[in-house]
Amino acid sequence: MTQLKDKYILLTGGSRGIGPVIAEALAKRGAHIALAARSEEGLSTVAEPLRGLGVQILTVPVDLAQATQRDELISKVLDKFDRIDILINNAGLETEGAFMNLSWEAIHETIEVNLAAPMSITHMLMPQMINQKSGHIVNIASIGAKSGVAYAATYCGTKAGLAEWTRGLRLELADTGVHFSTIFPGYITQVGMFARFGMTPPWIIGSCSPAKVSKAVVDAIEHNKLEVLVNSRPLRLFFMLNELAPSLGDWLMWISGSVDFQRCKVGL
Repeated sequence: MTQLKDKYILLTGGSRGIGPVIAEALAKRGAHIALAARSEEGLSTVAEPLRGLGVQILTVPVDLAQATQRDELISKVLDKFDRIDILINNAGLETEGAFMNLSWEAIHETIEVNLAAPMSITHMLMPQMINQKSGHIVNIASIGAKSGVAYAATYCGTKAGLAEWTRGLRLELADTGVHFSTIFPGYITQVGMFARFGMTPPWIIGSCSPAKVSKAVVDAIEHNKLEVLVNSRPLRLFFMLNELAPSLGDWLMWISGSVDFQRCKVGL
């Protein structure tokens, strides 16, 4: 079992959504955390109570869509912490809407933040982790990575790419001492974009709380879990059916109300 006490962690997307909840769970276990996000004010708000837990907290405002700022992020974190034991790629843009109604700029930014940034940051930190023969990369994907949904095609595509990239690295670097975990949350209640819609998803689809997601992250690190689905409904059978018979999977998405729900959610 991996102990989180005195581990040095970089957590992106640390100023809002599930980021602060994950950060609190880690800090309560004695981990030192570098929080990265766009909002300097948001980072400060999250950091202050965490410092009261007796751990080191570093805040780094950064736009992860910008490659140069990603480089600066790693430089600042390593200058302060000297090493990173655990990287949690949590930052993500929940870009939704009819694909052809989205600007290419919005689509490109989503790809940069959700997929290119985790790849880039991991690429920069991996040599150190391999050299110290230990490390853990946790990537926050989505159940949308297992089965794409209407009106969130770009988001689901980036999360699917994130998940399969993680699987490939996991196999490629199996003997290096570096571990990989992918977390697949469903619709997250209470915080984040979905919570702001104030809508209840179809019963069969379910949802999850921020606390359950943060618990999944901690469990994945402590027990080296490869993939964790976080949802109030068991969806593995649906995902299996979707792979075996895509036309059946599409039909189930329609009759479950998922497509209509997504359309209503984005105001169409």
